[in-house]
Amino acid sequence: MATLAVMLKRRGDQVQGSDGAIYPPMSDLLAAEGIVPFEGYRAEQVGDHLDLVVVGNAISRGNSELEAVLDRKLRYASLPEVVRDEFLWQTRSLVVAGTHGKTTTAAIAAWLLTHTGRDPSVLLGGVAQNLGASYRLGSGAEFVIEGDEYDSAYFDKTAKFLKYLPDVAIVGNVEFDHADIYDDLDAIRLAFRRLVRLIPDRGLLLLGADSAEASALGADARCRVESFGLSAGADWRAVDVAASARGTTFGIARRGQAFVEVASPLLGGYNVRNVLAAAAMAAEVGLAPAAIAEGVASFEGVRRRLEPRGEVRGVTVYDDFAHHPTAVAETLAGVRAAYPGRRVWAIFEPRSATACRRVMEADLTAALQGADEVVLPAVFRSSVPEAVRLSPERVVAALSAQGVHARFLPTVDEIVGVVASEAGEGDQIVVMSNGAFENIHARLLAALGDA
Repeated sequence: MATLAVMLKRRGDQVQGSDGAIYPPMSDLLAAEGIVPFEGYRAEQVGDHLDLVVVGNAISRGNSELEAVLDRKLRYASLPEVVRDEFLWQTRSLVVAGTHGKTTTAAIAAWLLTHTGRDPSVLLGGVAQNLGASYRLGSGAEFVIEGDEYDSAYFDKTAKFLKYLPDVAIVGNVEFDHADIYDDLDAIRLAFRRLVRLIPDRGLLLLGADSAEASALGADARCRVESFGLSAGADWRAVDVAASARGTTFGIARRGQAFVEVASPLLGGYNVRNVLAAAAMAAEVGLAPAAIAEGVASFEGVRRRLEPRGEVRGVTVYDDFAHHPTAVAETLAGVRAAYPGRRVWAIFEPRSATACRRVMEADLTAALQGADEVVLPAVFRSSVPEAVRLSPERVVAALSAQGVHARFLPTVDEIVGVVASEAGEGDQIVVMSNGAFENIHARLLAALGDA
């Protein structure tokens, strides 16, 4: 919502807004643009001068401002509707979707176009380091947008990406997620099938060859379909992959023919797939192989995606957004491949609507076996009924039975104290959460310095 507010303000609109509580970095982003939101919701803050009220998907009936909007019949819309109506109609919409990797893939694609002077517009779910922001307003024909499958608003429970008018779409993978919105994998499948059916005949669908669920979506497409991945037979395939602490090098083959050699600073096999997808999308809009390779090499990553937060006494602390078991497993595997022989710590906060539920407990336990040391705090969402809530204690017990050194430390204070006292030179500490996690990264680095 803050990113959209800034985009509208930069376009020349007058913008106001409200939120329950406003914190950095979004409060800083808004302040830099002269937007001072109301803190808290009050009906009197909704003035008759408003041309449009954008209703976020966290807002539900009973909110005093929403009730004022409905009572006075003010014009309102969801965030994805506004993005579509105000920004996408006259562009070539490049939509990046999938359960995992969409923010990084979209950020790479955006950078590939930007560094070659294509001047795209961009809207991401995270801050791209090269752009210094989660958005970009350009004058070029392309709009690179992250396609989120989460719901649009309380009055529209369909996926956001169904509003994004895709000309070219990437679906890298499809798994069950967002347990608060989708009942099961079939419901997720249906959302992605609907996305595929929106692509015009002249468009392109890029599917992850390493995901059976993504690959199956080709049957719903009327447009051209190409695949990407590590699997034999993929139209866009990574070959001769080599990982190190400096990143990953590999060749890109297109339909069995050498396309270009790339050196990416990103770690992990999942980021190889992300680069492949972005390269295929960039090639579709006309970028040359050499330009793609230059862009891949100069891409600086996305904040909170295996982002190094600091190194103290030879101990490196990372911040990662992983909250799904697959993302956890692939993140840990990427660190392990880049730093063979080093001790890898996984500090995982069960916070997201899916991660805090028991339905993911077995998969999360398996994913965390990729670490040498595992630490879990209490579940963030204590409001989830105990019968369906993930139990960190059960996860720790299961890991211990598999020979993994795992501990349940309920508070951040306990985690910081224990980890800072035990971590040694060369250790790689991966903190995984989709929330602020009580600023654990900075606190851990400070404690390591004092230890």
